[in-house]
Amino acid sequence: MSHIWSRRRFLGVTAAVGCTLGMPRLGRAESGKQPGFSIGVQSYSFRKFPVEKAIRVSAELGFEHMEFYSGHFSDKSSAEEITAMKKTMSAAGMKMLGHGVHGFSDNHDKNRRLFEFGKAAGIKCLSADPSPESFESLDKLVKEFDIRIAIHNHGPNHRYNKALDVLTACEPYDERIGACADLGHFIRSGEDAVQVIRLLGKRLYGVHLKDFAEMQDKTRGVILGEGHLDVEGVFAALAHVGFPADGCLSIEYEESEEDPTEDIRKCLAIAQKAAAQVAG
Repeated sequence: MSHIWSRRRFLGVTAAVGCTLGMPRLGRAESGKQPGFSIGVQSYSFRKFPVEKAIRVSAELGFEHMEFYSGHFSDKSSAEEITAMKKTMSAAGMKMLGHGVHGFSDNHDKNRRLFEFGKAAGIKCLSADPSPESFESLDKLVKEFDIRIAIHNHGPNHRYNKALDVLTACEPYDERIGACADLGHFIRSGEDAVQVIRLLGKRLYGVHLKDFAEMQDKTRGVILGEGHLDVEGVFAALAHVGFPADGCLSIEYEESEEDPTEDIRKCLAIAQKAAAQVAG
């Protein structure tokens, strides 16, 4: 997938997004931002879409922000490409709150380049799968750049399998090193998503809202609330721990990969309803 954001391409994308957003907001006016919660989407959910379509569809659905994966917005983008993406997202009425998932090692210079990308793009949270050797480097970088590292779990047999694994890894370091809780993968690991949120507490900076049919390694993704995810309980727990207003709370849906739009629309409606009930 091309990451070249030429002036011609940028103008075309912005025009397309602008035409869409010049019409009545599809769903945004009715749903809007839920009090206390800004709900976004992980762009990997639309991985079969070109980035232009992923942004347009996300805006039409009413998402507040997007967490990009590198297939849609490369961390190796030039300054011009980063500027173009920021303008395109602004035209779509969305923010970029996160990017990842990134691997980090003890190569401080390589780690630093990812932080420089985050700063240039205005991204405050990098979801990560850091090696144990990377934490001394990351501790220095989060202080220098004031960008959060959010450790992402990937389910059974991963080094960050359980919530306690994540917490144990980050607790000795700067408070800006915390968690991106993929609730679906925690379900696969046999953990209750609500308890995970309460355990991670103030170290929780990102959430992937995801549900699975079974609490086992091999299972299938489902619409939020149709599996083992207590959606309202999740939002109540987020309110309880004081999930930050600029935290990266993103729906991620991995099924129907050719076109997940309608399934994601259902997931967003369920999340918005739960958020509104918690907000009261």
